[in-house]
Amino acid sequence: MSKPLVVLDVVGLTPRLLPHMPNLSRLGAAVPLEPVLPAVTCSVQSTFLTGEPPAGHGIVGNGWYFRDLGEVLLWRQHNALVGGDKLWHAARRAQPGYTVANVCWWYAMGADVDWTVTPRPIYYADGRKEPDCYTYPPALHDELTARLGPFPLFTYWGPNAGIASSAWIARAAQQIMADKNPDLTLVYLPHLDYDLQRYGPSDPRAAAAAAELDAVLGPLLDAARARGATTVALSEYGITEASRPVDVNRLLRAEGLLNVHTQDGMEYLDPWTSRAFAVADHQIAHVYVRDAQDVAVVRKLCAALPGVAEVLDEAGKARHGLDHERSGEIVLLAEPDAWFTYYYWLDDARRPDFANLVEIHRKPGYDPAELFFDPAGPGAAKGRAGLALLRKKTGMRYLMSVVGLDAGARAVRGSHGLLPTADEDGPVWLCDDPAVAPERVRATEVRSLLLGLAGLVG
Repeated sequence: MSKPLVVLDVVGLTPRLLPHMPNLSRLGAAVPLEPVLPAVTCSVQSTFLTGEPPAGHGIVGNGWYFRDLGEVLLWRQHNALVGGDKLWHAARRAQPGYTVANVCWWYAMGADVDWTVTPRPIYYADGRKEPDCYTYPPALHDELTARLGPFPLFTYWGPNAGIASSAWIARAAQQIMADKNPDLTLVYLPHLDYDLQRYGPSDPRAAAAAAELDAVLGPLLDAARARGATTVALSEYGITEASRPVDVNRLLRAEGLLNVHTQDGMEYLDPWTSRAFAVADHQIAHVYVRDAQDVAVVRKLCAALPGVAEVLDEAGKARHGLDHERSGEIVLLAEPDAWFTYYYWLDDARRPDFANLVEIHRKPGYDPAELFFDPAGPGAAKGRAGLALLRKKTGMRYLMSVVGLDAGARAVRGSHGLLPTADEDGPVWLCDDPAVAPERVRATEVRSLLLGLAGLVG
């Protein structure tokens, strides 16, 4: 029989933060973990679970251009998007009946595990969005919410993102361990993502966030120990100082390569007719170029853009394990203090209405400005939010228009996505089994290490 295993994905955890986290530090020595490129949630988690680089499992970022749909889509949730042999598949070959609980790791929906919890809002027909989660089996939803209340979606992301979401996830994991006794429990804890991106990793609020999360982790770690489980804590990436937004799509627009279409005075990215456009994802950007004859021109333009450190061609993508059909024709890597915006409009008066919203599924790229109330007028932004909530309560349609544009982008102080240049700024691996003490861990080795810790052979 295998030994119970609990794997905590503590997003953004680095050696710099561990001194503020005594509960977590008791697991053991922090070992440097080498991520894959891009060092972003969906790509690295998929590597942990399959042992493959993005070229193998196909998750080339938190989103990409779906060429068969003609759409840029981020934060999809279906596990079928992830190729490769998952950790639980190997575990079940070694031990038929091996049970798995996935508590908020990504690509959870449709995964062939025994218990699933993942954020999933209620989208009402009148346009309202209410916090909730998806569970499998369906009865698990009411079991969790009866004890914990609804999943606090609006603290999971957005200007109010904070500890409440990670606390709910930790308590849900404890409840599932107590009630279901899974062999493997995967737990995703996003709290460190927020203030480290807002204020930077050297800001005192980053240390305070680490201490806050550690207090939440204490009971979860105690519960794992009480079950006799082996516990691993790891992270996908470290967040480093970054304060320079890079508008790659505005460059491509100005050069006549990126097209938009207009509705009601608002401009929308037109990927069908654009010769080139970028899907921005923190410190990397996939640039999709329609015609092969334009690749050299686009590469030269992007290489000259301030804030771009490197442009990966086919050979460069292969070198980094990013040579997958979902990748852009070229991939941009930012300079260490820079990150890529998705912005493509040249006149704010013509921006789409979703630009000022927390709208992760409609924006054709990642937008960390969603973590702030509009810095250009935070009082006004909060006032608009209050009015929107009043309209919501009275059953009227509303827009939560609170996100700043260029001012919001300039407020960002931390980012990630690049490979770390120093261990103290990179992700880590901790384990409470002293028999497993590697000097370094590659992301592609995590799957086999976890199988070994569970007493199974992959």
